[in-house]
Amino acid sequence: MSAGEAAVIAAGYAFTGQALDLGAVLWDGRCRPDDRVRIPLAVLNRHGLVAGATGTGKTKTLQLMAEQLSAQGVPVFLADVKGDLSGIARPGQRDERVLGRAAEVGQEWTAAGFPAEFLALGGLGHGVPVRATITSFGPVLLSKVLQLNQTQEQSLGLIFHYADTKGLELIDLKDLRAVVAFLTSDEGRPELKDIGGLSTATAGVILRSLTAFEAQGMADFFGEPEFDTADLLRTASDGRGVVSVLELAAVQDRPLLFSTFLMWLLADLFHDLPEIGDADKPKLVFFFDEAHLLFRGASKAFLEAITQTVRLIRSKGVGVFFVTQTPKDVASDVLSQLGNRVQHALRAFTPEDQKALRATVRTFPKSSYDLEELLTGLGTGEAVVTVLGERGAPTPVAATRLRAPESLMAPLDAAQLDDAVRASALYGRYAQAVDRESAYEKLRRARESAPAAALGGREPARAAEPSLVEQVVGSGMFRSLARSVGTQLGREITRSLFGTARRRR
Repeated sequence: MSAGEAAVIAAGYAFTGQALDLGAVLWDGRCRPDDRVRIPLAVLNRHGLVAGATGTGKTKTLQLMAEQLSAQGVPVFLADVKGDLSGIARPGQRDERVLGRAAEVGQEWTAAGFPAEFLALGGLGHGVPVRATITSFGPVLLSKVLQLNQTQEQSLGLIFHYADTKGLELIDLKDLRAVVAFLTSDEGRPELKDIGGLSTATAGVILRSLTAFEAQGMADFFGEPEFDTADLLRTASDGRGVVSVLELAAVQDRPLLFSTFLMWLLADLFHDLPEIGDADKPKLVFFFDEAHLLFRGASKAFLEAITQTVRLIRSKGVGVFFVTQTPKDVASDVLSQLGNRVQHALRAFTPEDQKALRATVRTFPKSSYDLEELLTGLGTGEAVVTVLGERGAPTPVAATRLRAPESLMAPLDAAQLDDAVRASALYGRYAQAVDRESAYEKLRRARESAPAAALGGREPARAAEPSLVEQVVGSGMFRSLARSVGTQLGREITRSLFGTARRRR
């Protein structure tokens, strides 16, 4: 590559508006500190991909981007699978390695911590508990978590439909189990007769899946108070964006669960945010780590829903970055919507690796680099970058040496995390679980108040008995509860692309 070609690359990143500064151009094996590689803030809602083999620096890239977004007033959501990102709340440590990297890329490095909120799914781990109700999670996402097939997913959707229309609120796992058990009982079986019915075999699969799911300790993730995703959009008193770090180290052995929960967060944001079109900067940037887990084994309907959510949430000011090992881990329809790319080194030790490398190279714009050679030779903290420019056109492919994060590049210890969680403004709202009366309690109350099985030694005529749910819906207890919580009775709750229910405000 000639010096002129290097200058053309640098010119492609000379933006006039606000931007994230990723690092400096690598040319002919040398770093050019005056030639900066940047991403305009205005295009971060066009989504992106951070990819690379294990140990190539993806986590530090997330930290670097999150710091700069926060500094420019943009809230950030980080999925911290390995527990490596909690140090963003504390200033970094000045040492020769950090200062050497800063000097190479022309960075004026200053130790700085950033406003951070620590969250944990169901309170497992160090963080403010994040819970969702079964109703808001919806049948499509729940089917993904339970690994149901298409027929079983459709039956689960029928169960949700029935619970919605009868006002049987599904808050936690025992609520769903109670409704499934009722619909396969003698009293409940006729309830679905006109809309397809629920086979005993399918109900059995769903119940066994729920039991196994709960046995793995998953019950804590479903319940109330439900996390309000508006809390991800906050800024600190000094105007910096709050970095919400979802600590997933305690549940990293349950990857399907946390990847699906992240999709629920996105779907909920999609519901609640207004359309804003293109803006000077995004309202939130969402980093979706271990993204390949979301797409593995996904049904066609699920992939279509992901694709549509990613496509539409852009106009609501949310940028989504998928973080994974190779681009092929992400469904092609989703990958085609990712305008910003930071590709760390790939390994090519096996024929499968070599095939993945060639496939990755084909996803980049035409370049003067020999990308196959470059991608296997990048060092830790180096990447190949191409982004959308301020006019929406792709920038030239740039080999980049990345800047050093200014916050602590190490996790906080457990005591520091616990102190930060207890000091959080969210702790009082979400720390204590609440178990109010819902489908399980309503069905149990109705069963207990049913007429005696026999009267005067004879069973009353079955035709004269109201069904169990008719007893529930007609009871004074139920009407009182309906008035107190404002549930939408007699009609199905409006659901989104993923079958999630719109949050009650």
